[in-house]
This record gives sequence, C-alpha cells and structure tokens, in this order.
Amino acid sequence: MQCLLRCAYASATLVTTHPPILKHPHKRLVFDLACPPSSRHQGTIEVTRWAAATLPTRVDLAATELVARPGYFDYQAPSDGVWHVNFADPQLFVAYGSRLLAQDELQCAEHPLLGSVREALAADARTEEGLAPTPVLVLGVERRCAIATEPNLDAGRVYGLYGNRFAEASATVVRAAVRVLDPPTRTNLIAIAAPMGGRGPYWPAQIENILVTAYTGFAAALGESRRVWPTALVEVRTGFWGCGAFGGNRRAMTLLQILAARLAGVGRLVFHVADDAGLAAYHAGTADLERVLTGGREPLTTLLERIADLDYQWGTSDGN
Repeated sequence: MQCLLRCAYASATLVTTHPPILKHPHKRLVFDLACPPSSRHQGTIEVTRWAAATLPTRVDLAATELVARPGYFDYQAPSDGVWHVNFADPQLFVAYGSRLLAQDELQCAEHPLLGSVREALAADARTEEGLAPTPVLVLGVERRCAIATEPNLDAGRVYGLYGNRFAEASATVVRAAVRVLDPPTRTNLIAIAAPMGGRGPYWPAQIENILVTAYTGFAAALGESRRVWPTALVEVRTGFWGCGAFGGNRRAMTLLQILAARLAGVGRLVFHVADDAGLAAYHAGTADLERVLTGGREPLTTLLERIADLDYQWGTSDGN
C-alpha cells in the first residue's frame, strides 16, 4: 500500500501552534471544559494518509470475528490495535467547529485535538483525491470528554443533542451533558468518506468504490497496528457508515464493511448497531453476504457482480 503522508505531532505543541477554530459557541464551551488552561496534553499523534489500494483479484477471506454490539461507540479500553471508524467528509473533519454534532463532529468534540490536526494538515486534510478514496488514519489522539447525546427529559435533552439539536439546546444543557475524562483515554481513528446520497439502485461502480474505501482504511489500520503493536489483535469498530445524512443502505454498508474487513485480514470487526432495527439490518446484511459467497477463491469481480444483483436501493437522509 502507498502511504501518501506521514506526520507526527506532539500533542502539547500541536494545540498551541494550530489551535482549533471553533465557530459555534457550544463547540467552544465543550473545548473549554475538556481543555481548560491548566490541562496538560501529552503524547504524540501520528497521522497517515493512504492512496486507494488495489483490491485482491480473488476472494480469499480471513476468519474475522464478527460482533454486533448495541448502542454507539463507547471507546472501551484497551486502545492497542483497536480502531474506530470516523464517518468522514471528503474534507477531513471539515465541520468540527460548526453548529453540527453528527458522528464526525461528535468524535471531534470528544477528541478536541482533531480540530488541530485538520488545521495542521491544511491542504492535505482530505479523505478523497479526485474520485479516489485516500483514507486518513489518526493514531493516539486524546479523548478528553464524553458527550451524552441521548434524550433525557430530566437533563433537559428532550429530543437529545445529536445532529442539528446540539445547536438548538441551551448552553446550560450542553454543559451538563459533558463529562470530562481525567485522565484522558486514547483513540485510533480510520477516517473514510462514504458516497453521498444517491437515488434508486446502487450502481456496480458505487459498490466497488465503497469496498475499495473500506478495504484501504482497514488494511492501512492492519499495517499500522503491526508496526506499533506487533502482537495485538487488530479490531475495527464501526457502524452504519454513510447511512445517516447520506441515506446509505444499511444492509449494503454492513455487507461491504464485513467483506472489506475479511479481505484485509482484520482480526475482529465490532459493529455498533444502535437499536433493534439496526440489529435486524445488520443480520440481514450478514445473511446477504453469506448468500452470495460460494466458499471458493473465485475472481472478486464475479462476487461483486452478484452483490450488484442484490439490487440494493438508496434510502433518504435522516436530516443530520
């Protein structure tokens, strides 16, 4: 695989030389709570950017352990060899300082130095180059707070804080939703951009592009893990990537991420399914994959043709 960029930043230096640009007052509030003047940022953040990988020519699948987990990312320790997917925009962390709080922006708020990473990378802060994916990996960023986004009437979060509701809440409600982590934990991220919303059936080219994107990110994480933690089991934690604002098909994105993980040789794929409806979609996607697999080392192009024949349809945006 081709590494396009490799940078290492001392956290304490990064936050002062490239301070996050926080345009919305709620984002500034969260940052001030998580990173008060007395706080000390420690450790090094490593950032890599990867050219789109060439898919294997034949179906040769690892025995990846598959785990469906209710809810959303909880960043349970340990972090060695564990990677969380960032549901990225083509412009890396582009809305981190805005009024929004979807999956990407929530990760940036809980990991405040991701805004500094974007500012430091400048023109290289991209997860796509032209029409080709260029996933970005971030290793060792501090998670300095946890933000409760679920509805809680007693806490004033009548409809929750996710998405556009974050900006609609009062500063008092936002402040109460933030739990500072002392000491901070560390997270490793795979930033990959899903295709933006389409209509009708998924085209074969879209299916292949999604697979290439996930495969590149997962394979890069495997390689970086072997470099940093040679004996660690490599685990990727993900969810319904691209199925919120972009209206992606949950069954399709389940199938393609599992296929990417098994092609890349990931040891364990933990899929956060949110709720019962998500669990049903996850099981349907895994069943779809089993149905199209033959068990042989056939050409991958043949398998992709059968996946296209499943006639997955685009959904609609959830408004976030």
